[in-house]
Amino acid sequence: MKLQKSISTDDLCSFTISQLNQSFPDNNIILLDDIRKQAEESLRRLEHCFSYVNNKYYFDGKASVFNHLHGDQYATWLYLLSNEIYVSGGNINVCEKLFLLNKMLHGCDIFYEVNLPSVFLLVHPLGTVLGRADYSDFFVVYQRCSIGSNHDIYPRLGKYLTMRPGSAILGDAEIQENCHMAAESFLIDKSLPANTLVYGPPGNQKMKSNPSYHDAWRAL
Repeated sequence: MKLQKSISTDDLCSFTISQLNQSFPDNNIILLDDIRKQAEESLRRLEHCFSYVNNKYYFDGKASVFNHLHGDQYATWLYLLSNEIYVSGGNINVCEKLFLLNKMLHGCDIFYEVNLPSVFLLVHPLGTVLGRADYSDFFVVYQRCSIGSNHDIYPRLGKYLTMRPGSAILGDAEIQENCHMAAESFLIDKSLPANTLVYGPPGNQKMKSNPSYHDAWRAL
């Protein structure tokens, strides 16, 4: 399946490198060779991820679509590129700058060592922090969400997890398949069975069965 890009791969790399060098004008100038090899694999991962999204701006019915001026898509690109450079043993200085650029442009904190699943969707992820959890595919996350540790223990997240704005999962939590965190809901050291909706603030939190899946994902 071919990825439909708004600009060529070389132009995309040059665009990103220009942002990095202008944003972080130190003596470590980033060159095309620092990211070009990993860019191909990053775009392959991006194409695979977007192929599952039920949205014409991500998948037009025939191919995955990537627009470098679509903020959520570009945030995904910056994370994937930083992670791919890291796992392939590339230049860590580039990883660090890509991570910081993503924070600057999109307000999201996704460290390059964090292993997001192969299929995920960032929805206006301003203020979102995704830590070193065990993630699974079909993960949807909105703005101001947090995933992190408690006493150095991180959550384990099942497939089809949806986190609505302001929700958080921390610590020793085992989240089963198809769980939904409602806006402003919060879990710490607490597990969920499959098909569960969590809503309400801490101290007045409620749960109910919710067998439906998020319509962000298309059937393949």
